[in-house]
Amino acid sequence: MSDSPKKIIVELEDQLSSGTYYKRNIMLVRGQGAHLWDESGMKFIDCVGGQGSANLGHRNPYVNQAIQDQADKLIVCNELFYHEERANLLKRLFQLTPVGIERFFLCNSGSEAIEGAIKFARLATGRQQIIATMRGFHGKSLGALSATWNKTFRQPFEPLVPGFTHIPFNNSTKLREIITDQTAAFLVEVIQGEGGVRLASAEFLKVAKQRCEETGALLIVDEVQTGFGRTGKMFALEHFDLSPDILCLAKSMGGGLPIGAIGINQAVASQIFKLAHTSTFGGNPLACAAANAAIRYLEEFQLCERAKELGSNFIQKLKSFQLAKVREVRGLGLMVGVELKEKSGPYIQKLLQKGVLALAAGPTLIRYLPPLVIEQEDLDKVADITAEVLQ
Repeated sequence: MSDSPKKIIVELEDQLSSGTYYKRNIMLVRGQGAHLWDESGMKFIDCVGGQGSANLGHRNPYVNQAIQDQADKLIVCNELFYHEERANLLKRLFQLTPVGIERFFLCNSGSEAIEGAIKFARLATGRQQIIATMRGFHGKSLGALSATWNKTFRQPFEPLVPGFTHIPFNNSTKLREIITDQTAAFLVEVIQGEGGVRLASAEFLKVAKQRCEETGALLIVDEVQTGFGRTGKMFALEHFDLSPDILCLAKSMGGGLPIGAIGINQAVASQIFKLAHTSTFGGNPLACAAANAAIRYLEEFQLCERAKELGSNFIQKLKSFQLAKVREVRGLGLMVGVELKEKSGPYIQKLLQKGVLALAAGPTLIRYLPPLVIEQEDLDKVADITAEVLQ
């Protein structure tokens, strides 16, 4: 008997891929909205959400049509030349982001956005020190990894980029002490994603802004995972009326296509010189067309408001079970974490077996990042199945 298509594909990937990923033993073949199907026809509720990149779900009609239309015209056009979709995206980002963010560098991922932000901060201030937070995650390229806290990721690649310091998240006293006139920037997530779905306090963010202004340091906010509606507002910083000097965006910005952006204020922009930072695929017409369509769909269908309501209901229902294995349920919008008193891995596997795809975030957390188009019925089902496997 010949091998099944799945067996062949699994063997090819296991044999030929780099081996840097943990694989789950399912092969996904199609998606629709907040649902995914494997090769056997089993249906899953997607609470992985492309690790935050699938806010609009799968097969979004606006994004699909935009990709098809642009592919029929022009796929390659870097920033040596002008392009309509790129210009329109820059305009929309200017309109959506906080007052003060006036220019944008388009790239391809969150790690690239962080890399560029670090370079821009050092260039604009003439300083070297970058302060980040414990449990913070900003990517795994060399500069982004230097800002990332997890020592498991860091240690094999040391020495990393010099000049990086980490402080406890939400420790305002320590933050006041460490930001000085030698600091280039303070880099922070408003909600730590990989760090365990941990929300920054209003006081911590207020102190960060104040100390940066007092010392001439720059405030870099990482909205790679939280941006574009995930937390119930377009950007998580809106919950705190926070205005950064540099803003990092990516993941769901392109409706599933790779794209990122670095937003900068005029003071930073004034110090940047030609060719200081470039990207062959940055501002790609196909990705820009997808991003424009994604933003249009997000606004027309009021997905920010939807995430706020659905997320609140989901968190309340998870809390109502009062499960003995659960230490805490926390989150904002549709960025939700269930922290357990034991390892989460076996329970994430049990969820998969019952048709729910979820993520880890550290050893004891189950993380849910469903598409913002998910229905209340599906979220209720996810909560019920979670309670079932945690009994």
